[in-house]
Amino acid sequence: MSGMRTARHIVVAAIVLGGIALTGAPASAGPITFLTALPVAQSQAVVRGQYLLMRASDNRTPADRELTVQAWPVAVAVGITPRLAVFGVVPFAAKSFEVNTPAGRRTFGTSGLGDIVVFGRFTAIAVDDVESTFRIAPFGGVKLPTGDADESDDLGRLPRPLQAGTGSWDALGGLAITFQTKQWQMDADVGFRRTTEADEFRFGDEAFADVSFQYRVWPRQLGAGVPAFLYAVAETNLISQGRHEIRGLADSDSGGTRWDVDVGLQYVTTNYIIEGIVQIPALDRPNGTGLRSDVRVTAGLRWNISLPF
Repeated sequence: MSGMRTARHIVVAAIVLGGIALTGAPASAGPITFLTALPVAQSQAVVRGQYLLMRASDNRTPADRELTVQAWPVAVAVGITPRLAVFGVVPFAAKSFEVNTPAGRRTFGTSGLGDIVVFGRFTAIAVDDVESTFRIAPFGGVKLPTGDADESDDLGRLPRPLQAGTGSWDALGGLAITFQTKQWQMDADVGFRRTTEADEFRFGDEAFADVSFQYRVWPRQLGAGVPAFLYAVAETNLISQGRHEIRGLADSDSGGTRWDVDVGLQYVTTNYIIEGIVQIPALDRPNGTGLRSDVRVTAGLRWNISLPF
């Protein structure tokens, strides 16, 4: 069942990077599937909850494999200083894997707490004008092995990609860039994820790049007393993952490259944002007999909280 590993680890990346696209600026749009460079105000927290539905299927082997993941990541960002913000992401997920076997169609699955991610982001460059703002912010952190990696059923221990956690300590880092005007906003990021071995298994390292464009479609003209805004969102995501290793040997049916094109909407108020996006695979090249990604859907809510310090 190693062919499902690419899809499973991509899901982890979506949870980690999709859950942290937070901004503390009131009435501001932002990327839905990745990180923004906009600041989180000092002594303010931004909470974001999302629901993700992801599927990956097999159209190349008689096993007719199908992976379904429903995830509920909760992310919190806290402004420590005007330039430094600290983030935490707590993912919950339910995973189901169906496959044809000599005994008939069989379903495997797990659910529960995944691996928590903590990291910091520092605004290195900030250029503010009357009509626009520009930010460059490096970020870096670590994924903790908090999820269960030892689930089993009547046939024994489930494959590592189906486990709630990876069992490993992984490092992630990158650079986020934002340019914002009153009418539109553009964001981009580039980064990596370096994995480590746990129980003789190591997920492939990842490199990723993302771009997001948000355009205010309502109201067309700004004025006094406008309570809310509607933004159209277009994003694109590129992720490349190396092959997994089992006891030091590369798994030829894991890793690969995927490029998504996304369309979504954001309803923005001064206190909260409601958002949703559909991710469509424009290119999906898993190695070997790895599973191919289907269309994925994300919906979420984020809101600002003032802290008493």
